Amino acid sequence: MELQSNELSLIIEKVLKEMNKKELKEEVSDGVFDTMEEAIEAAYEAQKKFSSYTIEQREKLIAAMRKAIIDNAMEIANLCVNESGMGRVDHKYLKLKLTAEKTPGTEVLQTTAFTGDKGLTLVENGAFGVIGSITPSTNPAATVACNGIGMLAGGNTAVFSPHPGAFRSSLAMLRALNKAIKEAGGPDNLLTSVKKPSIESTNSMMKNDKIRMVVATGGPGIVKMVLSSGRKAIGAGAGNPPVVVDETADIKKAARDIIAGCTFDNNLPCIAEKEALVVEAVYEELIKEMKNNRAVYELNDEEAAKVAELVLVHNKEKNTYSINKAFVGKDAKYILQNIGKNDAEGVECLIYRAENSHPFVQEELMMPILPIVKTKDFEEALKLAVQDEHGNRHTAIMHSKNVDNLTKMARAIDTTIFVKNAPSYAGIGFGGEGYTTFTIAGPTGEGLTNAVSFTRKRRCTMAESFRIV
Repeated sequence: MELQSNELSLIIEKVLKEMNKKELKEEVSDGVFDTMEEAIEAAYEAQKKFSSYTIEQREKLIAAMRKAIIDNAMEIANLCVNESGMGRVDHKYLKLKLTAEKTPGTEVLQTTAFTGDKGLTLVENGAFGVIGSITPSTNPAATVACNGIGMLAGGNTAVFSPHPGAFRSSLAMLRALNKAIKEAGGPDNLLTSVKKPSIESTNSMMKNDKIRMVVATGGPGIVKMVLSSGRKAIGAGAGNPPVVVDETADIKKAARDIIAGCTFDNNLPCIAEKEALVVEAVYEELIKEMKNNRAVYELNDEEAAKVAELVLVHNKEKNTYSINKAFVGKDAKYILQNIGKNDAEGVECLIYRAENSHPFVQEELMMPILPIVKTKDFEEALKLAVQDEHGNRHTAIMHSKNVDNLTKMARAIDTTIFVKNAPSYAGIGFGGEGYTTFTIAGPTGEGLTNAVSFTRKRRCTMAESFRIV
């Protein structure tokens, strides 16, 4: 049967419309999907293409990602603070800059070789495939950027489930990275997510058979959940880092460094100094040096009680405390204003002479509040520091010129990061040597994650061949 010319025209028009729709969809693909299942499927298909990319091709894409992070850093830093209501724009910017400059790429993927009479064996770092990444509200964009570089460097694609309290800034970073990848000649959907993440979508991700590894950066609840997911899991959990100061420390430098670390991004990083244990001999001198910094305000007992009532939730029946999330990552000035002190211009840190049992010490506040505990000597300071860290094995800091004391603390506290005579953030490469990450896996033991953490070992053996001697 012959088609009439008008019928043929309609068919051609319909086909062209469908082709245009497909082209438009491909053109505007940014990795963000309506459902988690779509996001996983897209990342799964993308990984098939990406698996054929050489190391050199991966590095080309990663270089474009680094540039995109820097180019968008200020805009996204503003979005992080405006959306979450936590932290400081200038410090969010510094975190993103650090991520772009010091997150390892493919250079850490080293091949090991064994040669001998029986031939040659190579051990390589191979991709897992599709990795599910759960990211926090405290470091949203930086974690997406850091994990994105590391996971792609390892040859994987990644599906992100951002914290609902910071998903817009997380998705803004993801879109910027995908745009850079595409412009550098890479495939679509190497990094994907859902438009509106939820606990349901996170659960769906962890149960999906196409997800070969789950990486959680957040509190103990989410880490426990991924460890019971049945998948290979990396958990980056909470910390309550103590800083110890003994009588041999450079007190002026210690005061300066402790305040710098405590106030960085309003104390949101899990590595930040959360409580100070100071030997009696230098206790008053350290506080005096801290107060010489006009950004530091010392709370008296009455003010501290008001602040505690504000930032902590007391369960009187169980006599336990939890943090009031409305004040997490808030400016010190804002906290003071909420207890009726309006002359707080320029204040960035609140310090308080506390007993070790005080909830300011025992709870991880994630606010620019530093309780300072007086101890009889170093031995007592060390004992309390180990208690206050609560076995998280995350981060600890010490200021001392006594190598024996530094060694004792390093062994006793056994944390993933131990910083000596510097602000806590030196431990993630900011003002200290070494690479950076915002996924610090204490609970599962990978430590400061990088591309190697997101790969599996593959052994390739050729017997009786490639022998040189």
